[in-house]
This record gives sequence, C-alpha cells and structure tokens, in this order.
Amino acid sequence: MSGDADLARVAELLADRARSRILLALTSGRELSASLLAEEAGVSRSTASAHLRKLTEGGLIAVRADGKNRHYRLSGPAVAEILERLIALAPAEPVTSLRASTRAAQLRRARTCYDHLAGQLGVAVMRSMIDRGFIRGGDGGFHPGDGAGGGTDRPAAYGHDVGYELTGSGRDFLDDIGVALAGGRRPLVRYCVDWTETRHHLAGQVGRGLRDRFVDAGWVEQRASSRALRVTPDGADALNRIFGLVMDAS
Repeated sequence: MSGDADLARVAELLADRARSRILLALTSGRELSASLLAEEAGVSRSTASAHLRKLTEGGLIAVRADGKNRHYRLSGPAVAEILERLIALAPAEPVTSLRASTRAAQLRRARTCYDHLAGQLGVAVMRSMIDRGFIRGGDGGFHPGDGAGGGTDRPAAYGHDVGYELTGSGRDFLDDIGVALAGGRRPLVRYCVDWTETRHHLAGQVGRGLRDRFVDAGWVEQRASSRALRVTPDGADALNRIFGLVMDAS
C-alpha cells in the first residue's frame, strides 16, 4: 500500500534557484543540452549535472543519450502545466540589468508555452482567428467571475470557462496555410490564460499545429535556451498577410 502524496519531495526539487532556472528553460518544449542548461542556470557543468540528476530521479525531466551527449526535456505536458501555474503565482525576479530587462520584454512579446504560441504573439493570433470566424465561443478575453465555470480560470493554466470550437471555415483556413493537426484524443481547441497578457491564447491540437507551422516556415525562431521567440522578417510578413496583424521582426 502507498501512503499520502509526498509533496515535500517535489517542493525540494523546485526550491533550488538553479534547478528552477533549468525547469524554466525547459518549458520551451525543446530538448536542451546539459551545457546550455548549465549556462541558463548560471552554474558550472558539474553542478548542473548534479541538479539534472536530481530532477531526472524526481520524475520532472527526462533524458536522451546521444553518444557522449545528453539532452534533457520536461517529462510531459503535466509538468509543463504545473510549472506555468507556478509561474503565475511566483513574484517576478527584480530586473537589475539590461540583459534581464531585454529577456523580460522578449518573453512578453513572443514565447512558447510548452508546445504552443504565447505572449503578445499567441494572444494576437487567437484574436485574429476569432475575429475572422475561424474560432467561436468567446472573445479571447479573460473575465474573472463572468465565465460559465464561475470565473475559475487562472493565468498560465488551461482554461475551461469558455467553450471554444474550430469552425468549418477555420478548418479550411488551417488547411490553406499548411497547419497539420495531430489527431488522437487530445482536445482540438483548448486555451490558456496568458500570464503576461491576461488574455487567452490557443492550446490543444490547433495551438500545437500553429506553433509547428510557424517554426517550420521560419516565421519564428527560438532564442538560444530561452522560451522567447524571435519573429523573423518572413514571419512579420506572414502575420500581416495571413492574420492581418502588424508585428515587426525582432
């Protein structure tokens, strides 16, 4: 028989600042090398290895060996969702340098939320699809206390107060721009309450498909080990031409 959940064990893993920074870097949804994660955490390679071992043993991350190299990722979307919820609760670190200020601005402008687009970019794309009738069910806004579920949605978590659905014209639109949907049991349309914009951005199969299309087409590029995305010149053109959005390349 098993006892009650040992929350303290998970809390201990999150309580170290270097391990927290490693986990934040991995919420980009990508596999990252140990050396990149050491740089992101601001620690030596040997120290990072010790942290990575603890996180792996604790079930928060998974590792893939490639010869002598090891690549790490979050162990699954459930871990990503928990981390995003904690991000919404956590106080912001003080911005004490130009580098930190630049990074904060980049995250707000465009980033990944595990496997879909977030920040100003993600919110704007969802709003465009609502305005054009490709998604229906809500206005893309976060209205605490007004939702069908009693206003229970929280920033950085999957929402359920609003029942969005993809319309027939929305399916045609996705086909036209080359978005592939994975299929399976995952919900077609989900949404998160964006923690920087406090509005909705797309998740689910549609959110994942759009992220993959943006990356494959070269419309966005991931910034090093960060969750932040860079909108390319081709991306700025596509946003204007396809979604009717004005967003400069960055």
